[in-house]
Amino acid sequence: MNPYLKNLEQYPFERLDTLKSCLEPKTTQPHISLALGEPKHDPPESVVYLLSSREMVIQGLSSYPTTRGTLELRQAISDWNLKRYDISLDPYTQVLPVNGTREALFSFGQAVLSGKEGSRVVFPNPFYQIYEGAALLRGARPYLIPNTEAPIYQEVPNEIWEQTELVYICSPNNPSGHVMDSEDLSFLIHQALEYDFVIASDECYSEIYYDENHPPNGLLEVARSVGNPEFTNCVAFNSLSKRSNLPGLRSGFVAGDKALLAQYYQYRTYHGCAMSTHSQAASKWAWSDEAHVVENRAIYREKFRATRKILEQTLDIHQPEGGFYYWPLLPVDDQEFAAQLYVHENITVLPGSYLGRSFGAGNPGLNRVRLALVAPLEECINAITRLCEFLQKVKS
Repeated sequence: MNPYLKNLEQYPFERLDTLKSCLEPKTTQPHISLALGEPKHDPPESVVYLLSSREMVIQGLSSYPTTRGTLELRQAISDWNLKRYDISLDPYTQVLPVNGTREALFSFGQAVLSGKEGSRVVFPNPFYQIYEGAALLRGARPYLIPNTEAPIYQEVPNEIWEQTELVYICSPNNPSGHVMDSEDLSFLIHQALEYDFVIASDECYSEIYYDENHPPNGLLEVARSVGNPEFTNCVAFNSLSKRSNLPGLRSGFVAGDKALLAQYYQYRTYHGCAMSTHSQAASKWAWSDEAHVVENRAIYREKFRATRKILEQTLDIHQPEGGFYYWPLLPVDDQEFAAQLYVHENITVLPGSYLGRSFGAGNPGLNRVRLALVAPLEECINAITRLCEFLQKVKS
């Protein structure tokens, strides 16, 4: 077995299952989960129709899909990036379809990292656990940046940059909702070129944002603006899971530096994870339509408006810039709170410490919880109301 497997931590949701395994709710109230970031809004009807087409499904099931994907899908992704970020991507060399950002973020790390002793991977803390897994399974050492609000990359010592091969960033951030500004992205791009490391930008929450008139920046957009039009050492990842409520479709893309993508493509021809052609056809439609995305954002905004009024009476919270999570600091232990909330209110939340690691000054996720507003509006209001009432009892 790979000797690095022993370095992997238990995945957060496995830890949560373990925490709940010996607990039993003492209420007849319906269970509501605020733990998993799994969109529950209805998928676009056109995608459902395309995936239900007998002719299309038969065609997709009767042929091996190509690793590079169809030109039609790559062109649709390129067109979307032009509209969204005003950047031109060559669909032949700068775009690759992938099976959602999760598998791509992990496999990209396996392709990019050298395996040399002493190599580093930099990412925020708390974080999406795939970043850590990708680093550890290539023998790299994580360097974690505190991320309760906004990670400060400018404080990373030069000797760490010298050891760094890969930086994972996430904007809008999971779990804080923070959006990286152009200054921070520009700094990282400058460092990547100076120290020759790769930036992998996880942008899967890019289309869930609060201010309709100010969409979040993207890594490639800023790279072009600072004089890096070929996106050297820069790659961006996005998917249809959050944007289009299609987590089960497992459809996304990676785009950017064509030299890196050429080598990553070669890796993927052996990795064996090409997307089925009928899924690609549905994906092409989803990337080509914005009406359902605008509607999706409006639903999340309404959830935040309704629940914020309740939460701010009990907790010090703010409206996140992007994503669909609250990330409040509790006056009590996060694991104990999650356990007792489940027992007394039949509500599941994710302890913040499960998403972080003790590094430097400690675990920045300690005594925080991640609350995902993915359930229907009334369920979110119900859950947040019950959560706050329970927290008031705990505090008193």
